[in-house]
Amino acid sequence: MDQLRAMKVFVRVVDEGGFAKAARVLDMAPPVVTRVVAELEAHLGARLLNRTTRRVALTDVGDAYLERARRILADVDEADTLAGEATRDLSGQLRLLCPSALATHQILRHLPRFGALHPQVSIELSAPAHVETVDEDFDITLLTLRGPIDGDFVARRLARSEVVACASPEYLARHGRPRYPHELARHELLMQPSALLPRGLVLLRGEPGPDEEARTVLPERAPALRCHETESQLAAALAGLGIAGLPTLALEDALALGRLERVLPQWRLDGLSIWAAMPSRKHVPARTRALLEFLIQLFGGDDRDPWLAATGAPGLARVA
Repeated sequence: MDQLRAMKVFVRVVDEGGFAKAARVLDMAPPVVTRVVAELEAHLGARLLNRTTRRVALTDVGDAYLERARRILADVDEADTLAGEATRDLSGQLRLLCPSALATHQILRHLPRFGALHPQVSIELSAPAHVETVDEDFDITLLTLRGPIDGDFVARRLARSEVVACASPEYLARHGRPRYPHELARHELLMQPSALLPRGLVLLRGEPGPDEEARTVLPERAPALRCHETESQLAAALAGLGIAGLPTLALEDALALGRLERVLPQWRLDGLSIWAAMPSRKHVPARTRALLEFLIQLFGGDDRDPWLAATGAPGLARVA
């Protein structure tokens, strides 16, 4: 028995003064209304209504139960209203999970604009070094992936960020500026361990496809420092420790201020696809939809690097 439905039917019978009238209002067959109330009484083990041929009357138990039932149904209606408003109103708290490099160099600088557009929305941000997949405890998870996206969730593409080589002017003044890929072999390479594969460091040039050029560089020695996190790698490059492979999304300020220079600007090392993902597309609050659309408009929403031109090379379109 659906007890909440039975309560609604019982209250309607009382309000309409009979089973037949209640059935018409509820668009139910009269025998069904009668049966639902009987099942409710059987469940409670008490008679709620005294029936006659012309009218129904509440018993003492029914009178007490009616008051409680009305209160429960009012609370349910209020809860439904609040839930509906949460999906319509641009207010409340939104939980965002984002890799620290993306948060530090991009997301945080743009949140004041979002806040000005939607002042009633507050954001709780969690920014670990790595975010591997969607976390259902968050409204939106931002992912930066080298490979294809896969999982039981809803994802929208935000942009692409190429991984490029860069170093501080001081380092390059001491060790020279490479003009050709093979010259990287004698430099200190501050790459993530995954980039320094046994076969060597692979550099790419040109549009993706059969005409894309690839070169492999075999370092002459092990790097003095291996950095697993983008922020550590960036700090090492700024300190003049070597040539780093960094995503363009993290390079805007360092390049604009002249603290880093692009090395071999016609070549790139890798690429990251940036996605905004949600656990489900059902009953998404308006505040979540608003942030998602804001991020798509901000970064372009396609497989293109919006930061690459700032590094000294033209952008490369990518087709998913």
